[in-house]
Amino acid sequence: MGTRKILPAQAVERAKELGCRVRLARARRGMSIAEVAAKAGINRNTLNALELGKPGVALGAYVTVLWALGLDKTLDAVAHPDADLHGKTLEATRRPARVRKSQKSKDEYDF
Repeated sequence: MGTRKILPAQAVERAKELGCRVRLARARRGMSIAEVAAKAGINRNTLNALELGKPGVALGAYVTVLWALGLDKTLDAVAHPDADLHGKTLEATRRPARVRKSQKSKDEYDF
């Protein structure tokens, strides 16, 4: 028997928000669940679970549904390295304060 993983409440809420956004995008385009599922190559139940924000839906399903809706380019900003201010700050604190010139080898056979 496997163990059940509990997601943080904030992650569950974000998944539900994303599902609602996908559902709204589909509705705005006048597409049925069956149409989007067929275009994305997934099961209708998977798309329904995605729109409900269920945490077990695979990332690939999200990407293909966004592609089917013409929204795949919106993923460009997700976890973009330039937007990671915290990560950039941590990286900057690990840089050496001084950079030394490299020592030339005294080996006469070094070409």
